[in-house]
Amino acid sequence: MGALSVYIERAGVACTSISLVREQSEAVGPTRALWVPFALGRPLGSAVDSEFQKSTMRQAFGLLESATKPTIADYEGPMPEESGPGQWACPLNLGPVTDDTLSGRLLAEVGRLKTWSSQTRAERGRTLFGVSGAGPDQVDDVAKALAVVAEAESITEPPSDAAEWAFEMPLLVRHLADDLRTFYHEAIAAQPGAAPPNHDALNDWIFGGTVLGETLLAVADRLTEADDPMASLVRGLLIPEGRYQGGSAF
Repeated sequence: MGALSVYIERAGVACTSISLVREQSEAVGPTRALWVPFALGRPLGSAVDSEFQKSTMRQAFGLLESATKPTIADYEGPMPEESGPGQWACPLNLGPVTDDTLSGRLLAEVGRLKTWSSQTRAERGRTLFGVSGAGPDQVDDVAKALAVVAEAESITEPPSDAAEWAFEMPLLVRHLADDLRTFYHEAIAAQPGAAPPNHDALNDWIFGGTVLGETLLAVADRLTEADDPMASLVRGLLIPEGRYQGGSAF
């Protein structure tokens, strides 16, 4: 939205926007943006508090009056309640594996989650899996492809032709990761319990307790070694803030 606002403003319409990734906004240079330290996917903060959402929007719209030059302003106010420390713990026992290669361990982990993910898809009647171009039944192919990238010396060649990938490398990497995250989140959604994990709890689980997290960090290392602007952008989109070598993946 920040990039789009630049073009709209040039046409004579004053614009403001909300930024979830400050480094990305700084690269785009929007006319006005409010940077918020909220979970990705929740630019207004709380998913259940309309007054909180209105307060965030008022700060963003306030920049139309206060910002006389290109500005990225910091959010001022309380954090949403659901951004606090999560008490959730993954109820799944991912268990041991017999193949100790990265690909083998990731495929084994995916296999143990399939029943739960299928249950969520059946209940919802839909799935968000497939942005990479893979079909709903090709999660194994996506997992293999991501593991191949993690272990490959080059990030320019497609990992395999198992699916009709919708993107070229290295942008495909980001969507392979998105598909696997969707699959894991669908599996968790089928678990019993009244308290779903918040954004931080999910990331703690993925990056602290799964082979998927290990794979994503290995892929980020390959992208770093590529020393390419597009690869660096993909790395920033791949790893949440603070999860890559103790800092920003951007």
